[in-house]
Parts: sequence; structure tokens; C-alpha cells
Amino acid sequence: MTDMERFKYLSNFYEYMKTVQSTICIAKGGIPLENYVGRFFAADVLEMILTVGKKISQADAATKLKIEQYAKEFESVKNLVTPSQKPIHEMTLEEFEKVMNI
Repeated sequence: MTDMERFKYLSNFYEYMKTVQSTICIAKGGIPLENYVGRFFAADVLEMILTVGKKISQADAATKLKIEQYAKEFESVKNLVTPSQKPIHEMTLEEFEKVMNI
């Protein structure tokens, strides 16, 4: 799968997921989207879409516009993403001990 195909797949998934999230919020009594716990997963998906989007070397105008739209959207939710963990081989001994709870 090329980066462009992966971007389109994730973009379609994300757009559908936003619809499902809204439906769930309505079904749960109209809770505000900012109170829905699934927003953390959505932020992670959006971060992944942007990571893949940045790898596309020859994007058409529509794709570039979509990437810009997602980047703006990500700015408002970037504090919700799951923190990345440093790979073990890059950790200091102290960092490794902390992760392993030693």
C-alpha cells in the first residue's frame, strides 16, 4: 500500500468515525463531543493521518488541502493524543527502569 493509498484509507476511516462519534453522543443523551471519551482515539487517528500525509511526496491539490485541514483540526486536539514512548534501545538506564517499574 502506498502512502497515498494509506492516507486515503485513514482519511475515509476518520471521516466515518466522526459521524459515528456524533451519533453515539446523540444516543447517549446529547453529550457534548468534547466530553466523549472516544475523542482521545480520534486524536490518535488524526495524528497518524498527518504522519502519513507528510510522507506523500507528490500529492495533488485536493490531498494537500485535506492535509492542511487535518493539520488545523489537529491543533485543537493535539493535547489529547497518547504520548509516544521512546523505543527501549534509545532509552537511558534510568528511563528503562522507570518504564519497567524497577
